[in-house]
Amino acid sequence: MIRAVFFDIDGTLMSLQTRTIPDGVFEALHALKEKGIRLFIATGRGKDGLKVLADFPFDGYITLNGQFCYDADGTVIYENTIDPRDIAKLDEILQEHPFPCGYVLRDTKVFNFRDERVDEVHAITGNDAHPAGDTSHMASKKVYQVMAFIDEAEEKQVLQKLTHCTAARWYPTFCDLSPLGGTKVKGIDRFLGYYDIPLREALSLGDGGNDYEMLKHTGYACAMGNAGDALKSIADFVTEDADHDGIRMALRHYGLL
Repeated sequence: MIRAVFFDIDGTLMSLQTRTIPDGVFEALHALKEKGIRLFIATGRGKDGLKVLADFPFDGYITLNGQFCYDADGTVIYENTIDPRDIAKLDEILQEHPFPCGYVLRDTKVFNFRDERVDEVHAITGNDAHPAGDTSHMASKKVYQVMAFIDEAEEKQVLQKLTHCTAARWYPTFCDLSPLGGTKVKGIDRFLGYYDIPLREALSLGDGGNDYEMLKHTGYACAMGNAGDALKSIADFVTEDADHDGIRMALRHYGLL
């Protein structure tokens, strides 16, 4: 029995090709709501990046890979920020080896500078058009996440110095730096506890590296067809991608439609 479903956005609900959520997906979500199933977003996006959901009434929102979670009324149920010491250390790293970084605050983000890597990701998400600004005082602010535009080898070097951070990526040219231990799992547990739903009755759907812990955690786990092998290996079902009716196929598989 499934009583709660957690959806990633990019590459899961939303097509990476059209950058939209198919109308059929919204029809399916309404059908689940009518059955009394609790529906949640679990995304790396911030609160300012949820316009793509077209105001669909989800029961809760796990944003910034679990660092900022709030319910349908906007009440914050959990938040987690990067240790200021790591933000200061990142500033030192950037002085020696500059690369684009987007510092994610509660309602916006600020880039130290932009280049083609940032524009490439924005072309996919439609959510990263923020201009470059002054990032010299970020250690004094509440930074929930940092978008670091580096490859996997550089990521490992950076994490050796940011001892209170972890990283996850869903695209080759950047990763999300988050507080150590901060994953979508934190929000999942808070929402399930609030609605008194056992973990074994929760389903999660995702496609990226930042969905790995989520899929390992919930009772049911579905990987999208565009997911990597690591994510598919821990899923109990692999559906099609968002462009080939993957969401509705998955919901039918689990008997929800």
